[in-house]
Amino acid sequence: MKYGVCIIGSGPAGISAAIYAVRAGVKTAVISAGAGVLDTAEVIENYYGFEKISGRELNERGINQAKRLGVDIFEAEATSIEYDGSFAVTAGDIRIECGAVILALGRRRQKSGIKGIDALEGHGVSFCAVCDGFFYRGKDVGVLGSGAYAVSEAKHLSAFANSVTIFTNGQALEVEAPSDFKIESRPILSVLTKSDASEQDVLGGIELEDGEHKEIDGLFIALGMASAGDFALKLGVITENGIIKTDADGQTNVPGLFAAGDCTGGIYQVSQAVGQGAAAGLAAAKFSKKSKK
Repeated sequence: MKYGVCIIGSGPAGISAAIYAVRAGVKTAVISAGAGVLDTAEVIENYYGFEKISGRELNERGINQAKRLGVDIFEAEATSIEYDGSFAVTAGDIRIECGAVILALGRRRQKSGIKGIDALEGHGVSFCAVCDGFFYRGKDVGVLGSGAYAVSEAKHLSAFANSVTIFTNGQALEVEAPSDFKIESRPILSVLTKSDASEQDVLGGIELEDGEHKEIDGLFIALGMASAGDFALKLGVITENGIIKTDADGQTNVPGLFAAGDCTGGIYQVSQAVGQGAAAGLAAAKFSKKSKK
C-alpha cells in the first residue's frame, strides 16, 4: 500500500499529526497498536476547551475526528522501518510504502529485570539487531521477548547467526515463529559472563531458573513493542539520553523521518504532544509532496 505519510502511534501527537497531514491533501495512514498512556489518565483538567475529560474519551474523540477526515488507521504492531530514500513500514501482514514517516510512540524501553544484564550492554547485550547483527556472523545468539517485535528481530539475526533462540522468560510466545528458531520459555535467573581477549567481561550465556546454563554469544533485547527510540537507533537518528533530536518542525537528521510527542522530551503533556504533532504533520506532508516532484 502506498501513502504520502505514515504515522506510527495513535496518541495525541500521532493523531494530531494525522489530522494536519490529511488536511494538507496527503494520503495518510496511522499504525496503532492499541491503547497508550493517555488512556490511563482518569481525569484531565488542564487541556484547552475541556474542564474535565478522561484520557480515553479525549483520545477516542481525536481518533474519530481523524477517521472522519479520511485518515486510514490500521490496528497492528509496527515491527520495522526500511529506508532507502523513501520508507517502507511493516506491521504484521501490512506493508506501507510512503514518502515520510512520523514516530509518535512515546518513550518506553522495558527493563528485563534480569540480574547482571545492564552491565553487559555493548558487551554481548544489544538493543538493535539491525545495528549489531553483522558482528555475530556464525555465532549463537538469543532474543529476549515474546511478541511480534522479538520474532522480527530474530528473523533479521537468522541471516547472520549460526542459531537463534527466542527466550520468552516464562511468557507464552504471542505470535508464530519460524520452525527453525529455538524457543526457550523457562524463566531466566541471570546472565553468565566470560572474559574476552582483553579480559573484559562479556556475555557468556544464560542461567535458567532450574539451574541449566545455555551458552550464547549475544543477547538482543526485544521486550514488548518497538519504541520510537528502537526505530531511531536502527535508522541512525541522532538521540541524546534516549530522546530523539529534531528541528522545530519535528524532522530528525534522516530526511523525511519526523518525531513528535514524549519521544522528543520536554514536558510530558497532551498540549505539547498535540502541538508537536501538528507541526510534524504539516512538515511531513510538505516533504512528501516535494519528494514526488
